[in-house]
Amino acid sequence: MTPRTWIFDLDDTLHDASHASFGATSAAMTAYIAEHLGLSPEDATALRQHYWHRYGATLLGLVRHHGVEASHFLEETHRLPGLEQRLRASAHDRAALRRLRGRKVVLTNAPRAYALRVLKSLRLAGAFDAILCIEDMRMFGQHRPKPDARMLRYIAARLKTPPDRCVLVEDTLAHQRSARRVGMKTVWMQRYLREAVHAGSWEAKVGVHPCPKPAYVCARIKRIQLLQSLWCTP
Repeated sequence: MTPRTWIFDLDDTLHDASHASFGATSAAMTAYIAEHLGLSPEDATALRQHYWHRYGATLLGLVRHHGVEASHFLEETHRLPGLEQRLRASAHDRAALRRLRGRKVVLTNAPRAYALRVLKSLRLAGAFDAILCIEDMRMFGQHRPKPDARMLRYIAARLKTPPDRCVLVEDTLAHQRSARRVGMKTVWMQRYLREAVHAGSWEAKVGVHPCPKPAYVCARIKRIQLLQSLWCTP
């Protein structure tokens, strides 16, 4: 049987990004939009949130509608001084990832420099067979980050794994919905949802038990250690 491939989100799945980076990243994006588009901080915040909800990534709206250079935006908004001091991970998570059978991949809408910085600081980089970032999620010359279903199907093909042998472990429901559409199994990581900065989003409102589990979510967990027990076949 084809080995199972575990596809992990990074922020608020493998670490507490609500504490470590989301606030600083949102502030940096707002400042970037205000400066480069000549908007007030309030209008820049509204535009950032609008593009995040519409496209799943603020970057896509800025590129499509304002001609912003993707690499420049990503570099400028992910400098995040002092990030390493705010990162949290546990030895239990590292041990659980080492024990988890199958191939393990990180798939994040964040830029590569940020993802590597986080994983190295958490001592998790060695736990994964591949790290795929927003720079890797391009089709026909355009970025197509999560929750783009076409990109998720392409990722499975790139990993040479049938979608039904892939498990997406995520905190964001929109990404889970797309993953199920292409045949992947889905695990909803809920450990950090109480502190999620996506305030006002449906994901945050239903992020804690006993709220119902959407039909496209196969399982929900709060600890990485529980993953191996979900599907015991190798």
